[in-house]
Amino acid sequence: MTSPVAFHAVDIPLPDGTADAYFAHPDDGGAHPGLLCYPDALGLRPWLREMVETIAAHGFAVLAPNFFYRSGHAPVVPLPDFREPDAMGTFFAAVAPARAELTPDKAMQDAHGYLAWLSANDLVAPGALATTGYCMGGRLALRTAATFGDQVAAAASFHGGFLAAEDRPDSPHHTAGDITAELFIAHADHDSSMPPEDITRLEQALDTAAVRYASVVYPDAEHGFTMRDTPAYSEDAYARHLHDLLALLNRAFAPE
Repeated sequence: MTSPVAFHAVDIPLPDGTADAYFAHPDDGGAHPGLLCYPDALGLRPWLREMVETIAAHGFAVLAPNFFYRSGHAPVVPLPDFREPDAMGTFFAAVAPARAELTPDKAMQDAHGYLAWLSANDLVAPGALATTGYCMGGRLALRTAATFGDQVAAAASFHGGFLAAEDRPDSPHHTAGDITAELFIAHADHDSSMPPEDITRLEQALDTAAVRYASVVYPDAEHGFTMRDTPAYSEDAYARHLHDLLALLNRAFAPE
């Protein structure tokens, strides 16, 4: 059963400036479990608003920040029609400076502010929070779980890239031993940023650290399968992602 949702465009004060963000929650005046939702690198846009509202309708207070706020208000780069040839490559070349500014340390500095904003909000239930993310946001979600320990009860990554890249300092497998949250990690079976050997490396790191997790590969899915405004979108994979995410959150926030 879903609930009517209230949506707000909000500003989050942070040490390096102000991050614009989406915030959605059930429109019932109550306090609900908080979820920090990291977008993909395409950032805040109409489809992300729809995703945030969909999750919120199931009983969660969801904050999705513009993690490129140092480069401006979202969208920091105008979004093209991704059906056009070379549109994706052109976009990522344009957004590269904003991505470079978001270093691993800066990302976790921001995460502290996002989590604090949620924890201080009267519409968010007291206690631990959860986080989820898409593409590069999936990597940020797992790093947030490792950095903030017991403050994060659950973390999910959907088509996250470079989750077990040994040459990347922000690769989550390096900090698996710091994770106390339950994890859900969904990979696409057609994703060059997470080949099978990297999935195995990630799972080995999580096993060694005795992390509670599920790591699954969605069949017939491409990197970006949740994003309806890109050619990678898969209706079946999106629906499965929503089911799996809500199951994780409901476990994390089940009454004791």
